Amino acid sequence: MKASELRDKDIKALEAELLEKRKEQFNLRMQQATGQLARPDQMTRVRRDIARIKTVINEKIKAGETA
Repeated sequence: MKASELRDKDIKALEAELLEKRKEQFNLRMQQATGQLARPDQMTRVRRDIARIKTVINEKIKAGETA
């Protein structure tokens, strides 16, 4: 997921995407805790996606865009 793709979405869509990524992160943490996580790099990918989404949301809020 690229930041340029995220900037095209509105805040509501970004918040929905953030919720989806947090659920995915939770599921990956559960898999990791039980030893079933096949690809540990997925944790890093999801964590960075969450950071990107939060950054774009903050940029839009500071620019004065409303939800």
